[in-house]
Amino acid sequence: MFAKILVGTDGSETAATAVEKARAIAALTGAELIVLHAYRTLPPVGDVGTVAVVTDPAIMAEDGRELLAHVEKQIGGTVPVRTTLQRGDPAHSLIDAAKQEGVDLIVVGNRGMRGARRMLGSVPNSVAHGASCDVLIVHTL
Repeated sequence: MFAKILVGTDGSETAATAVEKARAIAALTGAELIVLHAYRTLPPVGDVGTVAVVTDPAIMAEDGRELLAHVEKQIGGTVPVRTTLQRGDPAHSLIDAAKQEGVDLIVVGNRGMRGARRMLGSVPNSVAHGASCDVLIVHTL
């Protein structure tokens, strides 16, 4: 049924729910699980009040690597898993990775983008309309 499943994570609790759903489906189907974290760098925006906005790509990449290592550890060898870190728009990164990897299913949460990132667009909506494979949008809240 599914040989490769791609799931996106931004480190939120709702993304963790989507990752767990993807892991469970991978376990049931014997699929390989690919966990992707995409980070979009933003130009410096000046004073944004009390909200700290990280714009340094090196820091964002390191944070992404730490997040993916944590997710991989949580999966704990229950299914074959690979992680990938991409710089760019999360929805486009998922769509592009799905094509490149030949995945059968993309799993995303219906919510999860936090703070300023949420204003940049709906990842589930963009993935659902742009993917060339099946998409599961997990109800996370």
